[in-house]
Amino acid sequence: MTYFAYHTVEGDRGVLAYMRLNGEILDAEMRLAKVASERQEMEHRVLLLRPDHLDPDMLEERARIMLNMGRDGEVVVFDRKRPL
Repeated sequence: MTYFAYHTVEGDRGVLAYMRLNGEILDAEMRLAKVASERQEMEHRVLLLRPDHLDPDMLEERARIMLNMGRDGEVVVFDRKRPL
């Protein structure tokens, strides 16, 4: 009986393993939500650059980034957290 009780708690499919796996699932779901929101933001930015519907502000932003240029008298502040 002690053998079965021990393996019910400590075994590969025991209670502690179940709790650990639930924690890993929660972490994976949180990462999935973060990646999904990042993907949605990127898809929106790509949608603004489509030839049939070109957003002038997005075009100007991309041109400034690609050409590394700005207007006279402008101050440029780079955000390291935001990808180009």
